[in-house]
Amino acid sequence: MNQIATLTEFLESGGLRLDYYDMGRRVTLIPRDDFINFELTKVPYPAPLQQQAWFALILSDPQQQELDPMIWFLRFPLDEQAKLLQAARDDFLHRLMENLGQSAAGERRELQAAIQDNPYLFQPKEERLAIFHARFTASLKRPVSRYYEHAKAYFQGELGWDQWSFVGYQGIADLAARIGTDLGETQMVTAIAELPSAPLEALCHCLENEPISKPITLALIKRARQTLKQPQADLRIVSSVIRGISQSTAVDHRNELILKALEHPVSSHSELLVAISGRAWECLSEEQISERFLQRLAENEVGQELFDGVLSDLLYMPSSRAWLQSSLRNPQRSEQLNNAISHFFDNIRQPEVD
Repeated sequence: MNQIATLTEFLESGGLRLDYYDMGRRVTLIPRDDFINFELTKVPYPAPLQQQAWFALILSDPQQQELDPMIWFLRFPLDEQAKLLQAARDDFLHRLMENLGQSAAGERRELQAAIQDNPYLFQPKEERLAIFHARFTASLKRPVSRYYEHAKAYFQGELGWDQWSFVGYQGIADLAARIGTDLGETQMVTAIAELPSAPLEALCHCLENEPISKPITLALIKRARQTLKQPQADLRIVSSVIRGISQSTAVDHRNELILKALEHPVSSHSELLVAISGRAWECLSEEQISERFLQRLAENEVGQELFDGVLSDLLYMPSSRAWLQSSLRNPQRSEQLNNAISHFFDNIRQPEVD
């Protein structure tokens, strides 16, 4: 018998079908071949968070399609190139094999019992779980949650915009995953113009996982621009909109708003900076945005700790490393940014003390 090399190979040997979802920066499907190449360390994890790969592993039995799949939420540490530290994956696999033997074939209860108290498991926050279940059920055309119809009626304006406190977050997540199918874009655009801040923020946090269209993007941008014009700009609205349009197909409009936000006094606040680096990081490949972002990051109201954390996180992102290294070599940097960068590298070089 050939030695099993990957977690995927071991679980599929038991006749299971596997699906993978990134659960870190966004809740997105990971193609099977991409995940296998990640397991074999041929490619880095596409969007690491806190130097780890956070993902949902969905196990279903093709012979028992009437049963709900099992879902394991796992996190594996990554090296400095965002590639899998195979020792951690091997340890997880060894623990499974100790409990199951050399095959993953078995009853559901045996599989579930095999990962009890496993150190690589994690429990997502309730909001993240809601988004995951919305996206997963939508992809399989499974029934929506019991919260969906109420949320749909609210976003269609049937209940009164002040009645948002009765709308379940799961319903909003279900709605965001089904725009254009069960709820028309025109209805959503109308709703965005009327929503109070709380349901607007919730909607944006769900939309950050979706490739939204230009009409919805423009409706959200309009709300953010209105906020930026106010004497006391609501930072949460601006940050939420940036998250909501982070995967917009209207890239130029997205980038234009982010640049405008970075020119506003609120841009030194951590919530806005983290929204950009954590959810809309692709925009930072634009030189004008990255330069302004790094300057605002150096000016942030928290201090060096936030600068170090955000910069370290971005350096672990495969898609961010090239532009970030180029920006850090820019001779036109301000003295404040120079000092922040110097402190960052000094902290990296500083040896640990027991």
